[in-house]
Amino acid sequence: MIAKLYGILDESNFTSCIVNVQGVGYLLSIPLSTFDRLPLPGEAVTLLVCTQVREDAITLFGFATPEEKALFELLITVSGIGGKLALSVLSSMPVGNFCSAIGSGDVKSLSRISGVGKRTAERLIVDLRDKVTTLGTVTAASGATAAGKLPPEAAAAVGDAGMALEQLGFKRDHVNQVLQELAESLPAEELTSENLLRRALLALNRV
Repeated sequence: MIAKLYGILDESNFTSCIVNVQGVGYLLSIPLSTFDRLPLPGEAVTLLVCTQVREDAITLFGFATPEEKALFELLITVSGIGGKLALSVLSSMPVGNFCSAIGSGDVKSLSRISGVGKRTAERLIVDLRDKVTTLGTVTAASGATAAGKLPPEAAAAVGDAGMALEQLGFKRDHVNQVLQELAESLPAEELTSENLLRRALLALNRV
């Protein structure tokens, strides 16, 4: 299963892009939020990937940040929400705003999303209210990833490290605080998932 692609951006539009990886062109469906972060054609790009396998097709969905991918994967677990509608959600509303709308039960705001009516909005709230807190490991803490202040590769590394730390049993608040401090203090070239994980483990184990 493909989880991440690093290559050269061949072409892109508002809904899809082609990434050339050593001569193989991968077609990915993307949300508008990811399109906004893409480089110019001919430049290097890294995208996180969700692979959807069905009997008649294999579809790749590409995302610029861990938060986008995590929300997409949550959305497609909801009955009646497929990949196309999940991308519409991501294209219509930032991850943080969507989580806030779910948490507050804001049916009106959710219903404004193309393809999401009142009933679907209500279903999203019921199914995701207790799950959206798993999104955006560092978004709320530092705002770096959400605001695009980190390069895409660094933002992805921060998210990967955060998810790994939570899987190891560390509390979200402590993880957020440590990763925020590391993201603010380390140069971009040192913001790799391995380096962040190692440094964060040392800091968390001292708490």
